[in-house]
Amino acid sequence: MKKIAWKPGTVMAPLPALLVTCGPMERPNAMTAGWTGILCSDPPITYVSIQPIRYSHGLVSERGVFVLNLTTEDLAFAVDFCGVKSGRDMDKLAHLGLTVERGPNTDCPMLVESPVNIECRVRQVQQLGTHDFFMADIVGVHVAEALIDEGGRFAMERAGLITYAHGQYQALGRSLGRFGYTVRKKK
Repeated sequence: MKKIAWKPGTVMAPLPALLVTCGPMERPNAMTAGWTGILCSDPPITYVSIQPIRYSHGLVSERGVFVLNLTTEDLAFAVDFCGVKSGRDMDKLAHLGLTVERGPNTDCPMLVESPVNIECRVRQVQQLGTHDFFMADIVGVHVAEALIDEGGRFAMERAGLITYAHGQYQALGRSLGRFGYTVRKKK
């Protein structure tokens, strides 16, 4: 396969299109984030990178907690809107008709309409340039009952999750196989 050399950049894709909720319950805020992922599974550690100029940066810095809310096709409009409007200027959640509930582990707003909420407590912040890297312990995970199949398995494929890649929101496609399918014995 022939390649073309590009300058170094953010071409890792797709990434989850998330709504990060933060701030106090009395004035919850949501921001769109794509720069996020998993750092460690035991203990469970994640991260989100936020520009210091963002309103949410101050809220997360001040309180030390946030929630990563996975988003669906039904939330695509809200994801884009929360990425172009600032919580300094308006209550984005109220404007969009979205609701929050208090995260039991962080006292942080969680988006009710999201099928998966991941409560996070900041353990370290590192300044990296345009973004600050908030490394966080995952202290709670909340999954919609509809995503648990008859055998008790987390059926994430039912959620209709969306991703972000090179300026576009995309729906996740079909499954190509479960982890370990290449070595699993045939029945």
